[in-house]
Amino acid sequence: MEKILRIDHISKHDAFYHQENLHPLVSVIDFEGTTPEVYAAKMTFGFYAVYLKDVRCGDIKYGRYTYDYQDRTLVFVAPGQVINVSIHPDYKPQGFGLLFHPDLIHGTPLGKHMDDYSFFSYESREALHLSEKERRIVLDCFGKIRYELEQGVDKHSKTLIAANIELFLNYCVRFYDRQFITRSDVHKSNVEKFDNLLKDYFHSNKPQTIGLPAVTYCAEQLHLSPNYFGDMVKKETGKTALEYIQLKVMDMAKERILDMSRSVSEIAYELGFKYPQHFTRAFKKSTGYTPNEYRSLN
Repeated sequence: MEKILRIDHISKHDAFYHQENLHPLVSVIDFEGTTPEVYAAKMTFGFYAVYLKDVRCGDIKYGRYTYDYQDRTLVFVAPGQVINVSIHPDYKPQGFGLLFHPDLIHGTPLGKHMDDYSFFSYESREALHLSEKERRIVLDCFGKIRYELEQGVDKHSKTLIAANIELFLNYCVRFYDRQFITRSDVHKSNVEKFDNLLKDYFHSNKPQTIGLPAVTYCAEQLHLSPNYFGDMVKKETGKTALEYIQLKVMDMAKERILDMSRSVSEIAYELGFKYPQHFTRAFKKSTGYTPNEYRSLN
């Protein structure tokens, strides 16, 4: 089994790139002229890492999928996430990195809603591509954090550094919204594939053997990370992926209930509900009627 290089501490990451460590819980690195200690094929960190790559420098892979870094790309890595890196031995790193430990943001406003930044769980090929103007904003945020680190630690440091990281992440939310819009055609195509996936699912025996389709299952079938898939569906349809699945299930339920030859229990089982009463409850919540009431009215 291939060995995974684990870097738990930010000071160790700084030393890995021969950088001076200014704070044990946060660092901003300019990779210009640096060379890593070793070229590891697999790495995992004990902290959050964001890399701004200014040149194409190699491939990074999460699971089976590879993403080629292009100019002005932001890649987000969460603690514990294993990344596979394939780098040409002659390459010279260029770009910037922001590293921050979860301990830094404990007790801050950022720490309370860190999970809202779902792009830390995106696949690397779902990375954020920046315009030159957006890149300058990112570097400005990095510069403010670096400035605080260079002042030395005082009672204001944690608040100001966490606030600037939060500002940077909020800009990334805006930039991802822009990317969802500019890639709307691709995402509409994925929603159409999602529709077809659900149709095929309910015309197979999978509901009886697996149950109702899960969001993670649908994301895997479309080769997307669950968080990216969920955000994409929300942007395109205005509904969460789970709400969208439930809507499609109820649409199929309405059609099948009108078939008087099948009982409500049979329909519930065909759609993947484990218990008929769960189906009845979901149907009434969606339509305002029980299945039998809906059948009688129609």
